[in-house]
Amino acid sequence: DIRKVDERFYRQQVDYHRSERAGTIVVDTQNRFLYLVQENGKAMRYGIGVGKAGLEFEGQARVARKAEWPRWTPTQDMIAREPDRYAQYAGGMEPGLSNPLGPRALYLFQGNRDTLYRIHGTSEPWSIGLAVSSGCIRLFNQDIIDLYNRVAIDTDVVVLQNEPLMYPQREVPEWVARQINPQQPAAQPPVQQVSDTLAQPVEQGAQQRRPSQGILSVF
Repeated sequence: DIRKVDERFYRQQVDYHRSERAGTIVVDTQNRFLYLVQENGKAMRYGIGVGKAGLEFEGQARVARKAEWPRWTPTQDMIAREPDRYAQYAGGMEPGLSNPLGPRALYLFQGNRDTLYRIHGTSEPWSIGLAVSSGCIRLFNQDIIDLYNRVAIDTDVVVLQNEPLMYPQREVPEWVARQINPQQPAAQPPVQQVSDTLAQPVEQGAQQRRPSQGILSVF
């Protein structure tokens, strides 16, 4: 059910003005979009949700592995932070609709080194368009299947952080914040979001997007 997600995060073909060659995946974490660059100045744009791990990586990589119905294992940090939620999956979670990686996953490497960065589906479709507490880059399940079918092993990937905002970002709704952190009082403002008063739309051509940089941080 994607009815609570802003329509701008629905999959759509858009004009694309950066210089990456056709076939490249470009992840814009700030604006919550993933682009698959196409010919003739076009791109297929997908809405994404960005987890903590998705904000700790920037630069260039490649798709070194593709997996259908991947198995998921929480990190030790996740287990330590929320043992009641994640300890039961320390040995891994079987594939399925409740699996946080969803039906498909793309694994990004730099050379032969695993960056631990993943592009995957989600069991929480309400999180598309938001910054949430865990995970890398998540798409609607139907969108990660579409992307998976369009890209091949060794596809180039560019991850951008801190791009100029194209739209005001909305705060995490209270009902979402309670799912992320059930102990958080409803009156507290959610974290890791830019308020509408701070975020100003950027008109096309008003500010040039910066070129991609090298890997800054790999956890």
